[in-house]
Amino acid sequence: MGLSGEVFRISSVLPKSEDYGLTSQLRRAANSVSGNIAEAFGRKTKKDKSNFYLISRGSAYETQSHLLYGQKVGYFDTETVDTLFQNYNGLIHELNKILKTLKG
Repeated sequence: MGLSGEVFRISSVLPKSEDYGLTSQLRRAANSVSGNIAEAFGRKTKKDKSNFYLISRGSAYETQSHLLYGQKVGYFDTETVDTLFQNYNGLIHELNKILKTLKG
C-alpha cells in the first residue's frame, strides 16, 4: 500500500486533462496491486491464491508501464520514476517467490 500512496502522490501533479486518462489508469493499477495481494491472502486454495498473486504481478507491471510513459512525456522526473520502478521490481520479485512456493 505504501507504493500505491507514492503513486497517488506523484500523480496528483498531473494536468486536469489526464484525470480520465493517465491519472486514473495509474492509480487504479497501483491500487490493484495491493488489493489483489490482500485478496490472495484471504483465499484458501493454492490455485485461488496463485490467481490473485498473478493479477497483482500484472498490475505491478502495468503500473511500471504507466510510470515510464509519464516520465517519457515529461510529467514525472527520472529519479522518482527510477525509485518507484525499482520498488515495484522488488515487489514483483517477492510475488514471484510466493508464486514459486505455491506451485511447488
